[in-house]
Amino acid sequence: MRASIIVLVAGILGFPGWLAAHSASRELADAAIAFLSVLEPEQSRRTVFPVNDAERENWHFVPKERNGLKLKEMTPLQRERAMALLRAGLSERGHAQAQAIMGLEKILFEIEGRDHRDAGLYTFSVFGTPSANGVWGWRVEGHHLSVNFTLVGSQHVSTTPSFFGSNPAEIRTGPQKGQRALGELEDLGRSLLLALDPVQRSVALFSAEAPRDIITGNQRRITLEKPEGLPAARMNPTQRGQLEQLVRAYVFRHREDVATEDLRKISEASWDQVHFAWAGGPARGEAHYYRVQGPTFLIEYDNVQNSANHVHAVWRDPEADFGRDVLREHYANEHGAKPAK
Repeated sequence: MRASIIVLVAGILGFPGWLAAHSASRELADAAIAFLSVLEPEQSRRTVFPVNDAERENWHFVPKERNGLKLKEMTPLQRERAMALLRAGLSERGHAQAQAIMGLEKILFEIEGRDHRDAGLYTFSVFGTPSANGVWGWRVEGHHLSVNFTLVGSQHVSTTPSFFGSNPAEIRTGPQKGQRALGELEDLGRSLLLALDPVQRSVALFSAEAPRDIITGNQRRITLEKPEGLPAARMNPTQRGQLEQLVRAYVFRHREDVATEDLRKISEASWDQVHFAWAGGPARGEAHYYRVQGPTFLIEYDNVQNSANHVHAVWRDPEADFGRDVLREHYANEHGAKPAK
């Protein structure tokens, strides 16, 4: 009853963002505490880092050795708690995509026979002390997956950089033939391109050849350059709806309450200034790349490698990646100084 009253009052007074962040911070803290509580001391030492440690921004999406605790090093109970933490941060759709991405490691092992193709290598790290009101974060990372959460108090949650990739983009042989872990991202982007009239498409197309990878790579800091492509202000209502649906596919791979707040920030910054740009061929099976850029965010999608059957897709917020914006404000308000850049 009390929760219902809070939700009603929040809607009337107009602070759903605070309520969403408060719920997220509490539930994520509970999930992280439950995970850490079943670790052995030596495992905890490898899993937990100071919140201001440089490791927090040491992210990548290629198969490599990572700092933290790997799934294959955990007991069944520890793995269950670890995956519950990941599940707490993602939507149902996002969680399904993450599981599909992890499952592709088995497909790659069957194709290549290399030891680093192993779903047990996905690594979990926690930064700081999990608390509903504290400053902390967590990361789940491995080949083609980098999920980063930063929480500052009970009111601020950052989910970027957020990277999901897929190799193969489409499974072409075996019992899982036809499955596409990130098919939605390709289909929505291409549908928008094909919905543009010839003049609009000529503006959106910035190169006949797609770049080999996302342009920002795994850079820890990015800046938004002048946007390429077609602005939403020049789209008709149907096209604009398709653009918004494409952005939502990235934002709402995270839990709904946090994603809703992120979408609100995009709307406040103006959809009119969001640009859609395409490079490469328009047909299925051709190498292609697209970018969606607004005043506060950048989406990059690339499908070029392995004969255009290898997807890299990232969503970033230059100011808020790793929670830099709210951390800066937090340290200024609470400690009288900004953290070193």
